[in-house]
Amino acid sequence: QADIAASGGDSVQAGGSLRLACTTIGFNLDSYNIAWFRSAPGKRREGISCMSDRHVSLYAESVKGRFTISRVNGAPMFYLQMTSLQPEDTGVYSCAITDAFGACKLDPAEYKYPGRGTQVTVSS
Repeated sequence: QADIAASGGDSVQAGGSLRLACTTIGFNLDSYNIAWFRSAPGKRREGISCMSDRHVSLYAESVKGRFTISRVNGAPMFYLQMTSLQPEDTGVYSCAITDAFGACKLDPAEYKYPGRGTQVTVSS
C-alpha cells in the first residue's frame, strides 16, 4: 500500500541541526517533484523547499542558506538537512510529492500526495 511519511524530528537548542527523511512506499520518486512543508500553531502552512525531478531546488526565503533538500535517483527517500535552527523553525514538518510537470512549487495545494509529519522543536 502506498505511503509517505516524514521522520527525524526532535527537540534541539537554537543553533543546532537536524536531518529529516521522507520515506515513500509505492512510488518511483524519479518521476515526481518533492517538497517539504512546515505547520506551526497560528500560522499558515508554509512551503519550505522543493525539488523537481531534474534536481532543481527552490527554498523559502526564511530558510535559504540554512536548509538543504536532497534526493538520490532510484532511492525511495529524500531529505531535508536543517542547520542553524532557530525557535521560529519550530513546527510539524511534512513531506509531499506530485507528478513532475516542470518546475516544482512551494504551494502545498500543488502536491497530490501528502505525507505524515514529524515534530521539530527549537528552544532558545
